[in-house]
Amino acid sequence: MVKNNSNNIYINRELSWLQFNARVLQEAADKTVPLIERLRFVGIFSNNLDEFFKVRYATIKRIDEAGKAGKSELGGIKASQLLEKITQTVIKQQSNSLRILSNIQTQLEKEGIFIVKEDQVNDDQKAFIKNYFIQSVSPALVTIILNDSIKLPNLKDSAAYLAIKMALTDGNYQYALIEIPKNMDRFVVLPKVGEKNCIIMIDDLLRYCLDDIFNIFDYTSISAHMIKITRDAELDLESDLSKSFMEKISDSVRDRQDAEPVRFVYDKTIDKKTLRFLMNKMGIDASDSIIPGGRYHNRRDYMGFPSLGRTDLLYQPIKPLPVKGLSLETSIFEAIAKKDYLQYTPYQTFAYTVKFLREAALDPKVKTIKITIYRLAQISHVASSLINAAKNGKNVTVSMEIQARFDEQANIEYAEQMQREGVTLYFGVQGLKVHSKMCLIEREEGDKIKRYGFISTGNFNESTAKIYTDYTLFTANDKILKDINKVFSFFQVNYRIYRYKHIITSPHYTKNAFFNLIDNEIENVKTGKPAYIRLKMNSISSYKMIDKLYEASKAGVKIQMIVRGICCLVPGVKGMSENIEVVSIIDKFLEHTRLYIFCNNDDPKVYISSADWMTRNIDNRVEVSCPIYQESIKSELLDTFDICWNDNVKARILNETQDNTYKRNNLPKIRSQFATYDYLKNKLN
Repeated sequence: MVKNNSNNIYINRELSWLQFNARVLQEAADKTVPLIERLRFVGIFSNNLDEFFKVRYATIKRIDEAGKAGKSELGGIKASQLLEKITQTVIKQQSNSLRILSNIQTQLEKEGIFIVKEDQVNDDQKAFIKNYFIQSVSPALVTIILNDSIKLPNLKDSAAYLAIKMALTDGNYQYALIEIPKNMDRFVVLPKVGEKNCIIMIDDLLRYCLDDIFNIFDYTSISAHMIKITRDAELDLESDLSKSFMEKISDSVRDRQDAEPVRFVYDKTIDKKTLRFLMNKMGIDASDSIIPGGRYHNRRDYMGFPSLGRTDLLYQPIKPLPVKGLSLETSIFEAIAKKDYLQYTPYQTFAYTVKFLREAALDPKVKTIKITIYRLAQISHVASSLINAAKNGKNVTVSMEIQARFDEQANIEYAEQMQREGVTLYFGVQGLKVHSKMCLIEREEGDKIKRYGFISTGNFNESTAKIYTDYTLFTANDKILKDINKVFSFFQVNYRIYRYKHIITSPHYTKNAFFNLIDNEIENVKTGKPAYIRLKMNSISSYKMIDKLYEASKAGVKIQMIVRGICCLVPGVKGMSENIEVVSIIDKFLEHTRLYIFCNNDDPKVYISSADWMTRNIDNRVEVSCPIYQESIKSELLDTFDICWNDNVKARILNETQDNTYKRNNLPKIRSQFATYDYLKNKLN
């Protein structure tokens, strides 16, 4: 539980994030969630935690090691105190996750699915394991023999290792490490026992085969315990002027494997002598987060737990809906020329985005295509469409963000491929990440050039579009698209600051533009006019934006906020934020939309945006918030906000205590993600 005190008007960002991850873990504990999906939420929780330590914990550790308190940046808590608080919170959450995992496994056994250990296999399974080890595991195995005279090679970030201790017949001990191969399935399906489905984790398969691995050693006993190290993932870009920006990013990504450790997780049953030996070898010290865990680490792998054909233990897949009025079989430009359309993934199909780009690639009248790219799918139809367009003689310009965290290498590879095919690439703007999601094409129609485009809240990524909720506006509104074209001009000439009549852009205008919209609500409430603010975002951590919302609350403006992740704002405090309510929704899909609604005297101003209200989005990124002018789309966005706000199944109330209490009332049950799908489906009639 994260408590606020009277001297602190903000909740610390890192502790708020940990409470968000606790909400993810609540899904793993929720008995109404299908059983294998619950396992996958354990995996998401673990994967989130890995990234948190690589980035946020590492940053705070840097502040602490620089001898800075960091209180002003960290919401009133010293960096050293925060490091300790994070570790203690994570230890409790990890312990809770182990209890939840144990409960899930018990429930799986009732469904005839058994995760067996190395000492629980029968003769047929033993033979299968031996053969599987020889054929599939042994060739990929990396085993490191440890001794005092040889320096330990750098262990891979977030890889799991089995720490081996052998008691030799001569009275000495021999230590070793086995790297758990990342390129193979963590879960091995064994031959069934009657009607029982049996799965062994690769960790235990290796434990079963220890004698085969270490048969050259003469030992009386052998033990294996899991360890994992997490390293600082911040990119340190060198200043070598002879290297291109892309080369610097590539080198820095490689250097992550040698970065300082920030977390060490170990099996708490390991003996103390072995633990001390390993920590000394790896240079683990008291400033690192040292977390005792269970028998297994890298629980993120549970995201890929085999379904074994048990669709009854999974969420039933939804069939993505069409967008009324748009067709995948006729020209999308002809439809957009008449009016705007809104695509809401994953409820509606992402195929319209690909269709738009494919049509642009083939249409002889299309002369230019400009697009921003942040994260691409592993196999990207978006990228292939752009390459296709370049081959067809279009002038294709891509602003590729190659500092998209943990996707740097994939983006570099796509960037190199596009460059080879004649695509013009810009790698962002110095000192800024390009996080805006937009595309603009110019099409020759008669003796004029007509613009078409789309602006989105999410990445142009076919994979995440199946699980992330995002809005995409398709438009031929030249007022908006002229502004979008200015953003692309800014990528080329970034010393020139453009003025925009319709869109709101970071880093130059976002804060002031939203301040003006909030001030308008404050003025309206003071003069007795209708006033409210409704916000939906991933995170809010900008103290300036929070202070402005506090000001609006004090003036009497009613504020409803749906915040999935970090929320540094403290709602419901008398004299400060009593008019602010905040909920967070965690469910089947990841809530990723950013939607900003201002009453404007009952003539709502509505924006979809790529930007959260975080300092990085407002001051350090290129972001675009796009106004919605078409009344039918505006009405749909207002409706979908209301559906989410009225969720009384998966919504948690965020308050001063940050205890993730579910929103409950006596109204009919509304599970917003399912209700949103039904709402959009009904609109097709």
